Amino acid sequence: MVVLALSTLTGLSGCASPPVPADYAQEQPRLDLRSYFNGPLTAHGVFIDRSGRVVKRFTVKMVGTWNGDTGVLEEDFFYSDGSTERRVWTLKDLGNGRWSGTAADVAGEAVGQSAGNALNWRYTLKLPVDGRVYEVQFDDWMYLMDERVMLNRAVMSKFGFTLGEVLLTFSRP
Repeated sequence: MVVLALSTLTGLSGCASPPVPADYAQEQPRLDLRSYFNGPLTAHGVFIDRSGRVVKRFTVKMVGTWNGDTGVLEEDFFYSDGSTERRVWTLKDLGNGRWSGTAADVAGEAVGQSAGNALNWRYTLKLPVDGRVYEVQFDDWMYLMDERVMLNRAVMSKFGFTLGEVLLTFSRP
């Protein structure tokens, strides 16, 4: 009987569609990017390869500033191997939970949709590896836990194949 129930659940989960921001529309607290990404923040994260191994740890120091519907999010990455990186996002609130973003190492424009406590970003990052630059796709989900903490899971892929994922915890002072 237990085997039948587990088989049924497994079969049903295989038919489930991927999440969309509207799935989180009733979740609280409501994510307001202009409020959350305003001022200083810190994030701690890991990059996990497709085998499940943590291959890089990092800390990010951020400062967000806003002028109306446009924000600038400055990110300074400090990796466990001693390397550093800087990314500066320009974010734009397009209304109705829609967002766009640009950064020097993002190909084209990031497209975002928020609802309830969640935000989904999709973008192509120009990723330098061993002297070459690869364009990889990010499917990035953020979930506001409370007024201070937000969790982030980003799946990185190329040609539809998952390369790994990034897990982050953002915190406000």
